Amino acid sequence: MKVKVLSRNPDDYVRETKYDIQRVPRNYDPTLHPFEVCREYTQALNSTKLDRVFAKPFLASLDGHRDGVNCMAKHTSSLSTLLSGSCDGEVKVWNLTKHECVRTLQAHEGFVRGMVVRHCGTSFFTVGDDKTIKQWKMEAPGYGEEEEPLNTILGKTVFTGLDHHQKDAVFATCGQQVDIWDEQRSSPIRSFTWGVDSFSAVRFNPVETELLASCASDRSIVLYDMRESAPLKKVIMTMRSNTLCWNPMEAYHFTCSNEDYNLYTYDMRYLDRPMTVHMDHVSAVLDVDYSPTGKEFVSASFDKTVRIFPKENGHSREVYHTKRMQHVICVKWSADNKYILSGSDEMNIRLWKANASEKLGVLAPREKQASNYSQKLKEKFQHHPQIRRIARHRHLPKNIFHESKELRIMKEARRRKERNVRKHSKPGAVPVVSEKEKHVVTVVK
Repeated sequence: MKVKVLSRNPDDYVRETKYDIQRVPRNYDPTLHPFEVCREYTQALNSTKLDRVFAKPFLASLDGHRDGVNCMAKHTSSLSTLLSGSCDGEVKVWNLTKHECVRTLQAHEGFVRGMVVRHCGTSFFTVGDDKTIKQWKMEAPGYGEEEEPLNTILGKTVFTGLDHHQKDAVFATCGQQVDIWDEQRSSPIRSFTWGVDSFSAVRFNPVETELLASCASDRSIVLYDMRESAPLKKVIMTMRSNTLCWNPMEAYHFTCSNEDYNLYTYDMRYLDRPMTVHMDHVSAVLDVDYSPTGKEFVSASFDKTVRIFPKENGHSREVYHTKRMQHVICVKWSADNKYILSGSDEMNIRLWKANASEKLGVLAPREKQASNYSQKLKEKFQHHPQIRRIARHRHLPKNIFHESKELRIMKEARRRKERNVRKHSKPGAVPVVSEKEKHVVTVVK
């Protein structure tokens, strides 16, 4: 007589030790789990709601300046060190972990226009309204020692911006012209001019380190190569750009902040049209800084808000504001990709989370796993109307809300007028100009 028995391999279900997790056989066949997607959707919806509940981005306020904060600089090797310069010529060095000022020095007469830390992190440079470039030691002077700069260079005109080379002992300044300086010499090794009376910002490319770009007062952005004797090319826009920042991960891309309330991301090889126009601010954009991953950037505006944009997206994913914060003049993204620092008119530096609902501190492995899982679920269902509505919703101050509404109405009126003019003109007489091409006047090589 045949007896049929179930035969199972004990290795599949017996634990090796009593500390092991019980092995549970799972069949992943989707036909056996008809409600899996419904459960996942509910989880994604709940985690999106919880994200908005726990979105508390503001961390700390660093106060101590006696005038508006005009510029900031990140330390190249220390995450907890920040330098800030104010409109009364004072420079402060901050310890971000303790939220306190560790050193104050009177660097210049008048505004501190720019500051940058040397690539090795041992010293930093400042420029001011008193036509001087000063190099300072990063360590505070010893007991009884005077606070003296390591080196002082007296220029012929006021300097408005400053940046340091990523590897060499070379830095660039801008004012009435763009000058390249060697640290050992008191006169510039090269000067670039292109019929412009003044420049507002200059930036070295962090990837292709010989390239640099500057924003000029004639509404142009000029590109240079240090190995060449003349500028490479420039793009003239409809309104003036205030600052720019290179993408640290993509050598040819940079984003500039403009007076027409927008930011523009360009590929330096194709300057005839920007890759993306980033619109959301309701006043002039004063500063921009990229995250170290190169995927996002943060912008500071005259409309008293700080916004975070994905680099390929036309609208911001996040907006930060407080009742007390006035016009935001400078902004920085920390080198560990977790924090944002903003300096504003009312003498304060504010520390924000880059991800508003992120839990700070050490996470347990299970917490990490749960947050990664919910993040993936949110990505999976991000285009569902309910989830998209909750994730996108932001509370705005009343004046910004009304101004953005007004701007939308004005833009729509302009579009309608263009359509009507085109409709009543000879075919081809009024060409269709895309939003990207509208803002570029010409490219000069």
